[in-house]
Formats: sequence, structure tokens, C-alpha cells
Amino acid sequence: MPIASSTTTSSRLLSLLSMLQARRDWPGGLLAERLGVSERTVRRDVDRLRELGYPVQAVKGPDGGYRLEAGSQMPPLLFDEEQAVALAVALRIAVGTGAGIAEAAARALATVRQVLPSRLRQRVDALEISAAGRGTDPQVDIGILLTLSAAVRAGEELRFDYRSPGRPEDAEQHPPRRVQPQHLVVRAGRWYVVGWDPDRGDWRTFRADRMTLRVPNGPRFVPREGPGGDVAAFLSARFKGSESTDAWPCRGEVILDLPAAEVAPFAGDGVVEELGPARTRLTTGSWSWAALAAALARFDTEIEVIGPPELRAAFAELSRRAGHAAGTG
Repeated sequence: MPIASSTTTSSRLLSLLSMLQARRDWPGGLLAERLGVSERTVRRDVDRLRELGYPVQAVKGPDGGYRLEAGSQMPPLLFDEEQAVALAVALRIAVGTGAGIAEAAARALATVRQVLPSRLRQRVDALEISAAGRGTDPQVDIGILLTLSAAVRAGEELRFDYRSPGRPEDAEQHPPRRVQPQHLVVRAGRWYVVGWDPDRGDWRTFRADRMTLRVPNGPRFVPREGPGGDVAAFLSARFKGSESTDAWPCRGEVILDLPAAEVAPFAGDGVVEELGPARTRLTTGSWSWAALAAALARFDTEIEVIGPPELRAAFAELSRRAGHAAGTG
């Protein structure tokens, strides 16, 4: 058998590494067949990968085989082109996740970009992403997120102090809160723990950046079926002020003297129906009637209230307050 060139060997090593990363166990014979070499060559290539720091373990069994284990150090990784681009895109948007990893993500992106082929680097550089809407929102330490995630996986009760909005730092100390965490959710750049509160006998959500964890964790618990079976819908409902369904507690219907095309971009999750060139029916909701009336007034046009009476009363109260404000100038 002719001796393979160093280029062929390097290419084969990369192919072998890619295969080992793709699935947990590989029979030696199947690896040899896929690579087009003998099982003896596969064994030599595995030894080369071990010398490079990859923890490839032999798997016992009828066929024998190999497995890429987790090691004590981070060896070089191999990504295909789609994975490399996806990784670079994910690192670009990491600053908007609220996870407090912006600096580390920037360093990782620089490392990935440096080794990308020119054609892939141009694709990544062409994607300009700006993190909008972050402002001064607090970032959550990655260590806190890892601890919360570990408690969710292990089914361990969390004990923590919670900073309520608007409460001064020297306010009277409250006993630690308890929650049986079932989900760690990110929404609009903020992280939330969704879990069962055994002291209140109900589901609760807590902002991770307001939690100061106490150690050790509490006892293990048996996971419950999620609220409504859909944690995303539950969280959305809570932000709408609803205790059950993912719907606004206050919904109303109006007709606006505007084209539907001008209403739709600002209607949120409302229903827009075109009635004419400059006449649109809008059905939408909010957490209170006053908030709904104020939101509709932002369209800066004539408004006809179809219903319900509570919305009409909210507009009357809004008009009274506006008139009072205009007369105090």
C-alpha cells in the first residue's frame, strides 16, 4: 500500500474528527468504510487525534469502535461551513441576550472570524447587526444563569432574595423566597425563571437579574405539568395582565379614519380590517381600559368607538384629564 501524503492524511484526520463529532459511537469498521481506508489506518489516525488533545475513547462491544468524550481541556473544534456562519451570527447577536457575555462573545467572534475562509468571512462581515433596545437594562451574570439552569435540570428548589421594583435597598428585609424552577426563559433581552411557588400555591415568574441566590439549594421536587402546557403562552399572558389565557384582559373595537396600511404596522397583535380607502376597523387590547384608550389615541385621527361601554368611558375620562392638563398650562 503506498504511503499517503501528509495532505491526504490531514484531510482524512479532519474527516474522521467531523464524523466523531456527529454522533456518539462509531464502529471501527464503519469508520474505515466511510473513510475508504483499513481499520488499522483508522487506529493510527485515532492515535494522532489523541496526540492533538482529542479524548477519543475505545468502545468495547461486538464490533468495537470509538467515541469522542468530553476532556479536561478545550481541544480545537471542527465546523462545517454552515455551522461556522451560524456560530458567527449567534456571537454577533449575543450582546442582545441580556446574559452579560458581550465581551466574551466579541473575543470569540474575532477568533472565529480569523480562521474563516475568505468567502465565508465576507458573508459574516456583510451581516451588520446592532443590538437595539438594550439601553440600561441590567445584564445577568452568566454564572447566575448556569446555576439557575442547573437547578431546573436537577429539579432542585431555589432559595433567594428578590428585589422588587421601586423598593429601596435599605427597605425592611423579607424572608427568602422559594420557587420550584421549571423553565429558564429569555424574553426581549431579559431572563425569567418560571416555577411553582410552594408558599403561595401558584405559578410565578421572577426576573433573574433581581434574584440573589442563597446556597445551598432547597430539596428536590417532582416537576409539575407546565402552566397551560405552554410556558411561552403563560409568560405572554402574564405580561398582558392575564392570570390564565394569553389574551388582553381589556379588548375593544374602534373605527379609525386612516388607511389600513397606516394602521397595521402599529397594531401589534390587534386585528386590522380595511373598510375603505381611509377607514379601518381595529380590534385590540391592553391591560387596562385607560391604557387601551391612550394607545388608540396615539393614532392621531378621528376615532369611533364600537364597544364595549368600558372603552367609551375610558375615552371620556381621558378627555377630562387632557382638558384639565390643557387648562393648567
